[in-house]
Amino acid sequence: MKKKTGLAFMASACLSLLLSVNAFAGWTFWEPLTYHNPSTWQKADGYSNGSMFNCTWRANNVNFTNDGKLRLSLTSPSNNKFDGGEYRSTNKYGYGLYEVSMKPAKNTGIVSSFFTYTGPSDGTQWDEIDIEFLGKDTTKVQFNYYTNGVGGHEKIVDLGFDASQGFHTYAFDWQAGSIKWYVDGVLKHTATSNIPKTPGKIMMNIWNGIGVDSWLGSYNGANPLHAEYDWVKYTSN
Repeated sequence: MKKKTGLAFMASACLSLLLSVNAFAGWTFWEPLTYHNPSTWQKADGYSNGSMFNCTWRANNVNFTNDGKLRLSLTSPSNNKFDGGEYRSTNKYGYGLYEVSMKPAKNTGIVSSFFTYTGPSDGTQWDEIDIEFLGKDTTKVQFNYYTNGVGGHEKIVDLGFDASQGFHTYAFDWQAGSIKWYVDGVLKHTATSNIPKTPGKIMMNIWNGIGVDSWLGSYNGANPLHAEYDWVKYTSN
């Protein structure tokens, strides 16, 4: 067997060390959201998500602006019929840091969101972690999560600014024993009980509600309305 030279041995050792470090350092999936990449993202199309939403997801309500941002729209194709926009990852992601730069829509009766989700349609239990903006008051953000379909963890946080007027960074750090939510890098809320465990898809959507006026306010039919997203990032453990 031919012996390695000193230089070759050092290079091999450095590579092994690098691989060892990277195995524990995690990895990052960063999406600038400047165009549609069907290998990593899907436009929801042609189905309704239940009576509470009073809308149908349409692929043509998912578009990209000239300055390179994802735009999700809420529209009305006919009287009292409404179409929403939803963008979802094709892959599932687990524990780690989820970040988004976004600008929600402002109007009573609607929601703009960023969240992770998996459920019976994926052959799993319903696990979900939410960042939601209620259009009736975009100076606040709502955090929530579901574990095996059990929710009731809503937390509304006063932002100190109107989120609909510009892009800000919203994030949650999902770990086995906790979820921590951040706004522009500042910790705003921590949950530590009954934490979700099932990897899910990264989701963004805009929709109008019906029959939930105490939560969203009464939707007045205003349209088109738009939520915009500048980028999304996931960093694994």
